[in-house]
Amino acid sequence: MIDQSARYSILLDYYGGLLTERQRTCAQLYHDENFSLSEIADEFGISRQAVHDALKNAQTQLNTYEEKLHLGHRLLAREKIIATIDEKLDQLRQDYGCDGRLAERLEEISQIIDTLEEED
Repeated sequence: MIDQSARYSILLDYYGGLLTERQRTCAQLYHDENFSLSEIADEFGISRQAVHDALKNAQTQLNTYEEKLHLGHRLLAREKIIATIDEKLDQLRQDYGCDGRLAERLEEISQIIDTLEEED
C-alpha cells in the first residue's frame, strides 16, 4: 500500500490539469516537493488557512475523479502485474539461464516490459 502523499502525486499526474491553477500548484508543492503549508503560503503571499483550503479542495476533487475513472488504481495494478512478470522472468533465467536461445527470448520479453514501464 502506498502512502497518501504518493497516492496524491499519482492522482495529480492524471487529473491535475482539471484543478484550478492554485489548487494544482499548492498540491504539487505539498505532495511532490514536500513543502510545508507555511512555505507554500509564503510562496503565494497567502495565509496557511488558504493553502489548507486549496489542498483540501484539490484532494476532494482528485478523489472524485479517481472514484469515477480509476486511472490511478489501474496504474498501480499494472505496476504490480509487471513486477510479478519480472519476478517470473528472473526465476526462469535462474532455472534455464544456460539455454542461450531461451535467455535471449527472456531478454526480449524484459525489453517489451520496459517499454510498458516507460509509458507511465
